[in-house]
Order: sequence, then structure tokens, then C-alpha cells
Amino acid sequence: MKHIVIGDLHGRDNWQEIEIKDYDKIVFIGDYCDSSELSDFAILENIKNIISLKKRHPDKVVLLLGNHDIHYLHFPRYQCSGFRPSMQRDLTALFQKNADLFRIAYQKNNYLFMHAGVTNNWYDEIMRSPVIKEICGQEENLAGQLNRLERTVHRGLLYDAGLERGGYGYGGPLWADIKESFTDMLNGYHQVVGHNRVDEIRTISYTNRSMTYTDVLTTKVEFYEIDI
Repeated sequence: MKHIVIGDLHGRDNWQEIEIKDYDKIVFIGDYCDSSELSDFAILENIKNIISLKKRHPDKVVLLLGNHDIHYLHFPRYQCSGFRPSMQRDLTALFQKNADLFRIAYQKNNYLFMHAGVTNNWYDEIMRSPVIKEICGQEENLAGQLNRLERTVHRGLLYDAGLERGGYGYGGPLWADIKESFTDMLNGYHQVVGHNRVDEIRTISYTNRSMTYTDVLTTKVEFYEIDI
């Protein structure tokens, strides 16, 4: 199955250069909002077009959430830098109306796609806790567990920033810093993430795990392709 992964857009519309028919899955890695370069109108129109694409190709297009999206979806909680008060009402209405089109993670075999990634430390502390295991344990894979967790009162566990990003403890799947995920990527999975800006799309591999960083769109138009 041929995948193409679109890194953090922050309002950019260069995803429209992709030939949709050439891929089995088009995965948007999150962070559709918040830009120091683009107008409110441009950002809003771009995400409306992305949602329209998802509605036209519901089984092909995967929309993941980023930390710059959830502070509109769940306003007034989980705010981070870049938040635009001028867009809050429109974006909150748009995200909440289309909430069922977005998810935290997508998984194909042992390939896991999300905004920032899962580390062993975060997984051991959160996903193995009795409460979370009881809520999410019936899901068939890790992506399903994370997506279920987002729909519960415990969703804030997904949105924790770690020490490297000004928070406490370990960064969650929308906030894990490259300094955490580089050395502590979850055993047994090949993860594809954004969130951390890199000059080139790069993959760090170990025997039974890897992490591919795709957030390059601030400097170039390049998307990550993988056949699974």
C-alpha cells in the first residue's frame, strides 16, 4: 500500500501539488493552523479544502491532529504558542463540526503515524496504567487505543508537553520532542512523525524500531513516501 505523508503545513497549500490518484493513503501529519506568515483567511480556506478532500476520499485521506490544532478543537484548553484569538471562533466551529474526520494516530501493520510520536517512557507510564488499559485495552492496535483515549476525559494525557518543551515528565504523542523520541522511540514500531523541524526528511533506525521525521515544509516542498 503506497503512502504519502504530508508534514506540518501551518496553513500552506503545497499539498495540492500531490497527485491523489497515485497513492493508496494520503496522511496529513497535523498542525494545519498557526502561521507567522499567512493570513487568517488563507489558513482557514486551506483547512476547509483539506476537510473537503477528506470528504471526497474518506478511505484514502487520513487527517491527524497536531498540537496547533487541538487548542482550537478543545478551546480553551491545551493552548500553545502561535494561538490566534482572531481565528478561534471559526476554527473551533470547523474542528468541532468535523471532529469525526480527525484522529490522533493511524497504523498499518507495525508502522505508526502521528504528530510527534510515542516514547517508551511515556508508553510505560500512561498506556500501561490500569485505568487506561481498562478503557483502551479492547482496541486491536496502539493507534486504536490512542484514538479511543482522545474520546475520553483522560485525553489530556495525550497533550502533555515534556521537559524539553517546557512541561513536566514525558512528552505525549502530540508533544514529544526530538530529543526524547530520537533515543527512546517505542520498541517494536516504525513511526512517522512531524512536530520537530528538520532540514531533510530523515529516518533514525534501530534493530526493531525507527522514527522518520517529516517536518521540512518551512524550507522546502518535500513529502515522505513509503510502501507498506
